[in-house]
Amino acid sequence: MSAFEVVAAVITAYSVWLTAKENIWCWPIGFAGCAMYIAIFWQARLYANAVLQVLYLGMIVYGWFQWRRGGASHAALRVTRTPPGGWLAAAIGGVALTLAIVFSMLRWTAAAMPWPDASTTAFSIVAEWMTARKWIENWLVWIVVDAVTTWMLVVQHLYASAVLYVAFVVLAAIGWIEWRKSLASA
Repeated sequence: MSAFEVVAAVITAYSVWLTAKENIWCWPIGFAGCAMYIAIFWQARLYANAVLQVLYLGMIVYGWFQWRRGGASHAALRVTRTPPGGWLAAAIGGVALTLAIVFSMLRWTAAAMPWPDASTTAFSIVAEWMTARKWIENWLVWIVVDAVTTWMLVVQHLYASAVLYVAFVVLAAIGWIEWRKSLASA
């Protein structure tokens, strides 16, 4: 565990807390945390999660725009339920991405944990896309992804990051509760 990893964990946890509170500053603060985690995951040979952080940088720009102007008449986006087509796209996309990432890692890398690394990466992309659309069920996907990632990080001896992901599970539960209140008041 390095000081760099601890700082990255704190910044990233703060960005998720801001997301749970529907604070738009979650996006630029999350950008900083993602940039730091590229190096952390690459060094740990969790290649899919390192590449995921790069993808997050793009998703952060998308999320920032969506939250500011992605709603009706380019107004701020409101919390809604995931539509049936969204669930279908999420499931198919998550499984297809998992298989593609596993194939790539087995073929071209010495990945430490290809299957859990690939599945958490794929479904993190799905969850981030759902978050950017402000679909409340994103928090349920995050809870599962973060729990599996916690286990993976403990196995890799990335303890500060594992603590961060335990916090993510808690923050995802808080996000679920907060966004339910927001949905109910709409």
